[in-house]
Amino acid sequence: MPKRKAVQKTITEFADVNKKAKVKKDDSDSSNKVETSGKVKGKSETSEKKPLNKIDTDFDIIDFKCAKNSSAGNSWNFKISSWNVVSLKSITNKNGMEYVRRESPDVMCFQETKCSEKNAPSESKLPGYHRYFAAGVKEGYAGVALYSKLKPLSVKIGIGHKEHDTEGRVITAEYEDFYLVTAYVPNAGRGLVTLPKRLKWDVAFKGYLKKLDSEKPVILCGDLNVAHNEIDLKNPSTNTKTAGFTQEERDGFTKLLNAGFIDTFRKLYPNKEGAYTYWNYIGNARSRNAGWRLDYFVVSERIMSTVCDSVIRKEVYGSDHCPITLFVALDN
Repeated sequence: MPKRKAVQKTITEFADVNKKAKVKKDDSDSSNKVETSGKVKGKSETSEKKPLNKIDTDFDIIDFKCAKNSSAGNSWNFKISSWNVVSLKSITNKNGMEYVRRESPDVMCFQETKCSEKNAPSESKLPGYHRYFAAGVKEGYAGVALYSKLKPLSVKIGIGHKEHDTEGRVITAEYEDFYLVTAYVPNAGRGLVTLPKRLKWDVAFKGYLKKLDSEKPVILCGDLNVAHNEIDLKNPSTNTKTAGFTQEERDGFTKLLNAGFIDTFRKLYPNKEGAYTYWNYIGNARSRNAGWRLDYFVVSERIMSTVCDSVIRKEVYGSDHCPITLFVALDN
């Protein structure tokens, strides 16, 4: 997801000066700066201002089922969900585990957990799931987790590259017919300061996935920190030099797809606009749907025929990302 480093500071400044704020360019990019207009708000204007961030989810309006069949005509029998929660502790405080209970996926993947299993909140323990965590050397940064109803044959942490395996970004779970990889891909940074690191990651990660794919089909999910094409973010023209939409990052994702993988959502919905999974906290971006599609289910080409649907759960709140869900029809 685009960097948030300066977000809290700008919010504080906004409150201190109590001035009307406006975002310079696409407010779905958290590296954008906030300016003040110098106009001081009256009490009535402030009190009537719509809250920036909705956190309460109306689960009763969401249809957690899937009526679609795979291209082979089979109904789904396996469900995987993925969600960048910004913090596992934060999401449990915002009723995030209720989403998991309602969705009831066979596998639930979390990104940006910011904790080890030892330090995970007790509320995040859900009955019926085997839990696996990848935490970085730096506690409170990055991190991913995988919850599985079916115990995997094996679980691996990292991608086998020392340079990239200190931040807890990847878990691979092996099942009988496929590998499931959940990833929180490094951000290119505000001002693209870590773009070189990101591009090295893209090469190493593609090699890792290709190796897995030579053994079994792969299902990749997570926050891949790239909006692949212009249709995948609200304002592409003003974000060509923003982390997540540089040509280099987009090309890296294209190379991954060209290596034998498919973006399931875009395959099923090639022309669907306004389909985003991330919205900046600043500027009421989510209520205006000024967002980015940064979260994906990517599968090996040879198992795309098992995919029934790839869904964005935009109605679920609690994070600056929303969950995504994949329905597949596995061989019995």
